[in-house]
Amino acid sequence: MIYSFRAMFVSPAIFLSLIISFAFFIVPALAAPASADARYILSLGGINFASVKISFNDDAKNYSINLGAKISGVGSLVASGSATASVSGVSSSKRLTPNKLSIVTDSRGEKFTVSVAYSKGNAVGFQVTPPLINDMGRVAIERKDLQRVTDPIGSFILKGKAFDERLCNQRLKLFSGLERFDVKMKFVEKQIATSKRTAYQGPVILCSVRYIPVSGHYVDSGITKYLAKSNRFLIWYAPLGKNGHYIPYRVIIGTSAGDLSMVLTGLKL
Repeated sequence: MIYSFRAMFVSPAIFLSLIISFAFFIVPALAAPASADARYILSLGGINFASVKISFNDDAKNYSINLGAKISGVGSLVASGSATASVSGVSSSKRLTPNKLSIVTDSRGEKFTVSVAYSKGNAVGFQVTPPLINDMGRVAIERKDLQRVTDPIGSFILKGKAFDERLCNQRLKLFSGLERFDVKMKFVEKQIATSKRTAYQGPVILCSVRYIPVSGHYVDSGITKYLAKSNRFLIWYAPLGKNGHYIPYRVIIGTSAGDLSMVLTGLKL
């Protein structure tokens, strides 16, 4: 299972696994301001290959999230490069609703850009530069697929009234500008994070995740097929202060090259 740079940061199958897509949920939440800077380390088979910085700001009316990643690569499995992403939109007591999304990747001087416009919970426009030329074997994105969707960046933040199983038991519809897919999450158990090498120690909630491709993907994609069948996709969530926001503490996806892992290593509130 080989991961190209573009697949790592644009294909939602992998994009999702690297926290750039962890869905927020439509449940009652506190309408309280929140801001944070988080850092993560990504590894594959125990080898660190990328660092990710995320800045989040929610003033209870509007929100923004900015992400930057540096990828050193892992031999022939993961190419080196960099990526930036941003999303902004409207914040309410119930949900984060995106207005615009931008993703830019750069690997060996080759840039790839995706932008999406959203309105009232629907994707109303998107652009990919350079455009995809080969549509052979690609599942067509239909108009109905763009309704009642959210983005795979803002979905990094969970909002909930209580730190319990309701955070997990949801099914989300995501559109990245390239692919439309669902994320089905299920509560597993509550645990206590104790590692001093991470940026948080305390209660966490463990959720299992299923990736469900809908459209925009290639039917012969090895990554898509693998993740759609995977039963080892786990996310641990930790509270972001006491204002009803939650962020991933740890993520694990089993692959043929070992576990693809992401761990929270820095947090500033």
